[in-house]
Amino acid sequence: MRISMKVDYGVRALIDLAQHAGSEPVQTSDIASRQSVPEPYLDQLLAAMRKVGFIKSRRGPHGGYVLAVEPAELSIDRVISALEGPTVLIDCLDGSMDCNQSGHCAQQDLWRNLDTLTKSVLRSTSLADLALSQKTHDQQTMYYI
Repeated sequence: MRISMKVDYGVRALIDLAQHAGSEPVQTSDIASRQSVPEPYLDQLLAAMRKVGFIKSRRGPHGGYVLAVEPAELSIDRVISALEGPTVLIDCLDGSMDCNQSGHCAQQDLWRNLDTLTKSVLRSTSLADLALSQKTHDQQTMYYI
């Protein structure tokens, strides 16, 4: 499974919003700056995530974005599905490919197992898990003078 930049940037934006939950709405420019994401592309991603109900937007001078779901209840699998649609490691697993080896192929068993394990990890990893992990990483890289 290859994770697209769309998913990478989307997850980064959600982590940023999770880290700022409970405060004022976060502006796109602030997220883009902190996460090194091009702002015009981030606008598109935030609009897509607003449509699926992950975030809410507020207009006005103190506007921006806030999470619409609890970070602990949002799995990374749901984020990937919302941004990319259904994903499989290889086309033969979802039946979209006509393969004369299908059903009696050792490789297919391997790909199915790998797909199952990957999805299990993504389903069991929440936005809260990543936000906490990011906080730990941020604390490890702080330098004090």
